[in-house]
Amino acid sequence: MSATLQAQLQSVFSEYVPPFSQQTLKQAKAIKSLTVEGSVCKLLLELGYPIKSICDTMVPQLRDLALSVSGIEQLELEVDSKVVAHRAQNNLKSLENVRNIIAVASGKGGVGKSTTTVNLALAMAAEGARVGILDADIYGPSQGRMLGIEAGTKPQPADNAMHPVPALGLQAMSMSLLVDEDQPMVWRGPMVSGALQQMLTQTLWDDLDYLFVDMPPGTGDIQLTLSQKAPLTGAVIVTTPQDIALLDAKKGIEMFRKVDVPVLGIVENMSLHTCSQCGHSEPVFGEGGGEQIAEKYQVDLLGRLPLKLSIRKQADAGRPTVINEPESAEAGFYREIALKLAASLAARAKNYANVFPEIVVQND
Repeated sequence: MSATLQAQLQSVFSEYVPPFSQQTLKQAKAIKSLTVEGSVCKLLLELGYPIKSICDTMVPQLRDLALSVSGIEQLELEVDSKVVAHRAQNNLKSLENVRNIIAVASGKGGVGKSTTTVNLALAMAAEGARVGILDADIYGPSQGRMLGIEAGTKPQPADNAMHPVPALGLQAMSMSLLVDEDQPMVWRGPMVSGALQQMLTQTLWDDLDYLFVDMPPGTGDIQLTLSQKAPLTGAVIVTTPQDIALLDAKKGIEMFRKVDVPVLGIVENMSLHTCSQCGHSEPVFGEGGGEQIAEKYQVDLLGRLPLKLSIRKQADAGRPTVINEPESAEAGFYREIALKLAASLAARAKNYANVFPEIVVQND
């Protein structure tokens, strides 16, 4: 009888699709243990992305599934998450102590990429992941200010390396932490590329699930350096619905495709403005652009973000929306995008480059 119930439960649970995921539990190989003791079902799940805010949704759904099987009266459920390293371009090995590197890019400046990056990183951390943020915009670094890091704060050195600066629960590294805020970086391309490599590889990141890289706008030296040297597990493109921004966003997608970096999705920023006085909503920069580009390139539209004064003010003050107003609708948008991103990444192939030994053939 117990074996029959177990088989029925296995069948029922196998087809369940967790929130934000595009895989069933069977496809994700998430069922780690399933046993039946009398009328009690004991289920252990392990998902490949952070789940803090979705457990409350999953528990009653899974309980209803269990109780739908005749003979089961109780479900003892344990849900855990484990983020693993996923395949990087050209089968590059994952960076030590960093499982996944996600580039957040835009074809042009002024679309809110840095604000989106910091809020997505904070949202992912709020879900229970270990998250870092690398400000790769050498000429115009802004993450130090957005994370509320006090002016003059420097990374602590450690044997030809440096520790990331802790800020709002994240591990951060930015050129703004290495030079005075008002000092311009009058550097040519090779110096910029070298500085970026040092910040990436000589920072002692501490056991990160995700490292978000705030990319500079465009498709220049830094983008090329990252695509050749850094094991990127994916990229996110931030755009506005404006036609000019969409043209540049397409160039960003094409660039990542050429270097074998998967584009995990599109974030449409400033999609709708609601007047704080009268409540009238209007698509200031147009509408439907993000959806069109996502459809054209067969990538996910991860979400739309509003054009709202408070988002800008909070980022400028070093208290981004996800931290400053965690219960707001805007913070909810960032959390949804972060979870869609994490779930999408969890469905991709794992990175086995670190597992298999290198084979070197040489003549003696």
